[in-house]
Order: sequence, then C-alpha cells, then structure tokens
Amino acid sequence: MKKGCIIWIIVAVIIILVVLGFVSWGTRTYNQMVTLQEAVTSQWGNVETQYQRRADLIPNFVNTVKGAASFEQETLTKVIEARAKATQVTIDPTKMTAENLQQFQQAQSDLSSALSRLMVVVEQYPELKATQNYRDLQVELEGTENRISVERRKFNETAQSMNVYIKRFPQNIIAGMFGFTARPYFESMEGAEKAPEVKF
Repeated sequence: MKKGCIIWIIVAVIIILVVLGFVSWGTRTYNQMVTLQEAVTSQWGNVETQYQRRADLIPNFVNTVKGAASFEQETLTKVIEARAKATQVTIDPTKMTAENLQQFQQAQSDLSSALSRLMVVVEQYPELKATQNYRDLQVELEGTENRISVERRKFNETAQSMNVYIKRFPQNIIAGMFGFTARPYFESMEGAEKAPEVKF
C-alpha cells in the first residue's frame, strides 16, 4: 500500500472516532437533560399534590367552622373564593416560566392569607377550638403546610440541578439545540420575612 493511502486511512479513522465520540457525548448529554427535566416535572407534581391536599381540606374546615359558630360570612366567602382561584391557576411543568410560577405562587399565597384570617377569627370561639373535628382538621392543615414547604424546597433543588447542568459549557450547546430551558424557582413572597401571627 502506498504511504499516501495509509495516511488517508488513518485520517479517516481519526475523523470517524471523533465524530462517534461527539455523537456518543451528545447522546449521553441529551439523555441526562431529559432525565433532569423529568425529575423537575415529577417534583412539580409533588408540589401540586400537596397544594391540592390543602385545597381539599379547606371545604371541610370551612363547613366545620360554619356549623359550629356564627361567623361573619365575608371571612368564609374570602376563603372559598381564594380556594377557587388557587385551584384554577395551573402550570404545565414543561412550559414553566418565572411569570406563571409567580401567578401560581400569588394565588396560593392569597389562599394562605385568607385561611390565616379565618384562623384569627376562630380565636374568638373557644368552644369551636375545643371540638375534635376542628382540632383534627387543624392538625391536617398544619401537616399539609409543612409538606408544601418540604416539596417546594425539593422542587427548587431539582430545578437547580437541571439549571446548572444545562447552563454549563459544553452542555449549553446541546440544551440550546434541543430547547431545554432553565426552570424558575419558588421564591419568598413579598413580606414573607415577617412571620404571620396566627394562633391555633
């Protein structure tokens, strides 16, 4: 074989190995991005589940309060309206933006505020606070609020893992080619640095 032909064969083999290496790296990178994206979607489902759990408890809580005390109707109406609004705001986790997460978070915050106002009003009715049904629902709501907090934290951690991965070079090239975008985080709402004074 001629020397020039051997050189061309070596160059062709090197080029093929480089292309195969790049394709292999690109495939692994893409698959890792899909895995991270699915983890974010799954964790978002956990967040929504806990918010839905709270929304499902609220009608029972309102009925317990309504049945045991003569409440001002306005307070109960605000809780019911806030619940309805909170359950209407949904997000497709594959198209999540900072704006629609902010809307979701605001609706949930409004529901929390309305529920807090209801709890303050309940303080005026010690006989209501003494009922077993009220105490059971109160414990359920408190537990659900804790679960929401945990799931939001886990969501932020999962989103951060994905965001860091897709922003690093050279993964950002594959992310840009296939439309992988950063996920927003849950953030503290304005005024969250002041703990609400709600006594159970």
